[in-house]
Amino acid sequence: MTLEKIVSHLNEIVWGPVVLAFLVGTGVYLSYRVGFIQFKKFTTVIKHTLGRVFEKNNNKGEITPFQAMTTALSATVGTGNIAGVTGAIAIGGPGAVFWMWISAIFGMITKYAEVFLAVKYREKNKHGDWVGGPMYYIKNGLGEKYNWLAVLFCLFGALAAFGIGNMTQVNTIASSINTALQSYGIEIMNASFTVMNQVVPVSSLIVGVIVAGLIGLVLFGGIQRIGKVAELLVPFMSILYIVCGLAVVVCNIKFVPSVIMLIFKGAFNAQAAVGGAVGITIMTTIQRGVGRGVFSNEAGLGSAPMGHASTSETNPVKQGLYGIFEVFADTLVICSLTAFILLCGYYSGVDIVWGQGAGAELISASFSTVFGSHVGSLLIAICISLFAFSTILSWSLYGTRCFEYLFKSKAVKMYQIAFLIVIVIGACLKLSLVWDIADALNGMMILPNLVALILLSPVVIKATNDYFR
Repeated sequence: MTLEKIVSHLNEIVWGPVVLAFLVGTGVYLSYRVGFIQFKKFTTVIKHTLGRVFEKNNNKGEITPFQAMTTALSATVGTGNIAGVTGAIAIGGPGAVFWMWISAIFGMITKYAEVFLAVKYREKNKHGDWVGGPMYYIKNGLGEKYNWLAVLFCLFGALAAFGIGNMTQVNTIASSINTALQSYGIEIMNASFTVMNQVVPVSSLIVGVIVAGLIGLVLFGGIQRIGKVAELLVPFMSILYIVCGLAVVVCNIKFVPSVIMLIFKGAFNAQAAVGGAVGITIMTTIQRGVGRGVFSNEAGLGSAPMGHASTSETNPVKQGLYGIFEVFADTLVICSLTAFILLCGYYSGVDIVWGQGAGAELISASFSTVFGSHVGSLLIAICISLFAFSTILSWSLYGTRCFEYLFKSKAVKMYQIAFLIVIVIGACLKLSLVWDIADALNGMMILPNLVALILLSPVVIKATNDYFR
């Protein structure tokens, strides 16, 4: 069996119906046990998250609660919010959006529980930084006999960071910039070189070097510099995309009722919604919607808690509320906006081949219906570049934390240097297999984390109910 087939089979398992049902089921169970606070206490969530935007902190090894959230959010708000959502809808039909919403509603509490446990069971490293995440709440919450689960999680996480949080992201940046350059006829596209029988534009190499340099400047500045950059970058890039995306939707407002009908109709009858497209079944629709929701907001993956663990907040419940807001902002706002942009574009004449994969080119075409092809491609290039850069930044931290747990602090610099080198490599290669491997490693992080969440759920439930009581 070839490597491609092995990886494909592995992805069918780790992102298959059983694991996704386990993931959503965990969110449903936790939501019920804490009284559905994502609905009942949503005003409290806003008060304790957006209401603390300007809070300051100067303690070594700590960042503000808002910086901790934006650090985590910079990883979740990535290319998956644009290209990933587009692909999920094209393959699974418009109904995939409905199931993405369902996974996000319950994923809010899964993320809340992860963040809660990360703060409760965190510890200080030798540099005085707070470190936490699934490996620490497994070790400190479940005990040393479960340390093998922590090791597995860190092994998958440290390797996944090179793929999903590095090579695939920088490659997307390079591709989107090259597309924008081509649309303007800029001559640098004519310069190229060959690597492993692949023709690589010089512009891709330049992008890789620049991104690696910028990530290095932030990464070697420690958690506080990462937090400060994320605090500025995430709101800016999110607002830019939301404003431009809303402009597309508003200009196509007459199609919005039809889009909403298409989403709900397609959720339970994909064939009827898109005219009998080949290969789209109800299971495909559910799997693509739930899978994309999880892949985008990372609820249950265990990655985001590593960012939240560095917060100056000492109350795990209060920091956990940022996890609820994070999923809301990532999936119910940004991913939903992408879906409406795409489907409004569909009604405006953008050709979608249902049942087949697609990427950011369809969103670019939808933007072009309002902004024109040149401006549309430029806006998408800017948004994707910012989204992908933010993901690389946060995953550089996640990978470092996983590697630190496995090999202690002395080995961290070696991992960080390797991470920067891989950025340059990733910008220059075609990465279809890397995407698949990264997806598999990302999915394999779920199982150790979910086991820990279930076993430690009584701690989360008691503290949450006591706090809100």
